Amino acid sequence: MREAKVGFLGKYPWLVTGFFFFMWYFLNVIFNILNKKIYNYFPYPYFVSAVHLFVGVVYCLLSWSVGLPKRAPIDSNLLKVLIPVAVCHAIGHITSNVSFAAVAVSFTHTIKALEPFFNASASQFLLGQSIPITLWLSLAPVVLGVAMASLTELSFNWLGFISAMISNISFTYRSIFSKKAMTDMDSTNVYAYISIIALIVCIPPAIIVEGPQLLKHGFSDAIAKVGMTKFISDLFWVGMFYHLYNQLATNTLERVAPLTHAVGNVLKRVFVIGFSIVIFGNKISTQTGIGTGIAIAGVALYSIIKAKIEEDKKKGKTA
Repeated sequence: MREAKVGFLGKYPWLVTGFFFFMWYFLNVIFNILNKKIYNYFPYPYFVSAVHLFVGVVYCLLSWSVGLPKRAPIDSNLLKVLIPVAVCHAIGHITSNVSFAAVAVSFTHTIKALEPFFNASASQFLLGQSIPITLWLSLAPVVLGVAMASLTELSFNWLGFISAMISNISFTYRSIFSKKAMTDMDSTNVYAYISIIALIVCIPPAIIVEGPQLLKHGFSDAIAKVGMTKFISDLFWVGMFYHLYNQLATNTLERVAPLTHAVGNVLKRVFVIGFSIVIFGNKISTQTGIGTGIAIAGVALYSIIKAKIEEDKKKGKTA
């Protein structure tokens, strides 16, 4: 019996996985840099957040129209479980962008390193799950590092800090609701539906909070600074990069073990912080640099311990 021929990529699956990681990091870095550049001349995060999602939704609708992927049908029961996920996604996305607009990108990402702390707290106190002491201990350097970085951050302001904290809480609830919304639908379709609902949630606050200012001088000021073509192309590309990096993050998760993805996620944050400091020439104090390093190391430790616990649970179930 002849063996089926295996293609080059079939022989070296690590090359495909490596490509996914590279593209995830690359798109994420480009998104963060372009996003901040837009805020430097167009400081309207509610509107820009809606644009991110709008571009992604148009991309999803076009993909569905050509059958890549085939649109999965949705019923009222699935809609009910996806709405809370999408609402938390929308709130987390808006508040992240309010923070990105208010302070240095590197500082927002340092605050967002606290997300595992909020996840552990919610699991312990809201879901009643027992969190091992090793996990709590690994979070101590995260809290300490963020506190150190915040105290001497040169771009610090309360709007940026509080918005990033609200984003952490929103994404924590998103992960709680996501567990309840586990479905047989593929991740690409689930993310498409979440994006559509999140866009509907984002539009009213954008109109209420920023609408009058945008009509009065927001759009005209931006066009006067960079021109109509650059303004529209910047908004289009930042939306595309936002959607594609999120989609690639999901696709990468499907290809690797939780531990690999967790470590990859931490390294991604290091890349974004490092590139944003270099690109924007952000001056950071020594204490902020050390604090950021401690926080990232704590997140790495937490991610490794948590992923190992998850893998042990799976092995226990299959044994």
